[in-house]
Amino acid sequence: MIRNIIFDIGNVLADFSWKDFYIGLGYEGEKLKRLAEATVKSSVWDEVDRGVWSEEELIEGFIRNDPSLEEDLRRIFQNVHGIVTRRAYAVPWVLSLKEAGYRCYYLSNFSSKVYRECADALDFLDHMDGGILSYRDRVIKPQREIYQLLLDRYELRAEESVFLDDTEKNLPTARELGIRTILFRDRQQAVKELEKLGVCL
Repeated sequence: MIRNIIFDIGNVLADFSWKDFYIGLGYEGEKLKRLAEATVKSSVWDEVDRGVWSEEELIEGFIRNDPSLEEDLRRIFQNVHGIVTRRAYAVPWVLSLKEAGYRCYYLSNFSSKVYRECADALDFLDHMDGGILSYRDRVIKPQREIYQLLLDRYELRAEESVFLDDTEKNLPTARELGIRTILFRDRQQAVKELEKLGVCL
């Protein structure tokens, strides 16, 4: 019986809108592509979420990926408010699950900077029973430790839990621990998948 619903945040309860954010700053075409390759599509981005490097170390990491973009990279990361936007259904969905008797948790790769500067887009966290943001514990998905940490910290039984994530590579480790998983595409699809597991609103 499922009692615990575990949500990824980015592209599940909120949009990680890096492309729109960069475009809003006036970047397009080849420069937009290069900025993406230097930042969100680079291995350095994992360190953003891991929370080990300082913000300056991270920016320097991006700059090393494409030194000619230093001025643009520093401009982009001066303030990232707007790079994450809440999906309209986030709060109502969480509240409806809780009203139906389920406990809701979050498990997300997330950086300190984005959390601070996009706090207004994360108001649904206040309605949840707890969770893990990677930067706080310095461990990221799909490392086994982050899933086990969630189970241990909140005394959750894996077989009573289901994890929704939009990234396939984040699901196998959860399954190995006995957590049911759903590859999230959209809310309607996820609700149907939850219903198959006996989760009804």
